[in-house]
Amino acid sequence: MSKREILCKMFINKTHDGKNNICGNKVSALRKSMRLSQRALADRLQLIGLDVDKNAIQRMESGQRFITDIELTYLATALDTTISELFSDV
Repeated sequence: MSKREILCKMFINKTHDGKNNICGNKVSALRKSMRLSQRALADRLQLIGLDVDKNAIQRMESGQRFITDIELTYLATALDTTISELFSDV
């Protein structure tokens, strides 16, 4: 194995199915259970201080976007849940 191949394997930050986060599905499920659109969730997040838009929510939910620890705290608040719950059923 070449040095490049070793380095590439060391820095794989994706799930086994190629997603960039592991809680996007749960964010989507909780949002839908609250009957919120992606835009409405983005609006809630903006009101509490996180600057995201509808497209960012879509990318989080689909696994195309990384979710930072700071964003997780805001998501938990906006979805009236805990950070632990965002990782359940993973």
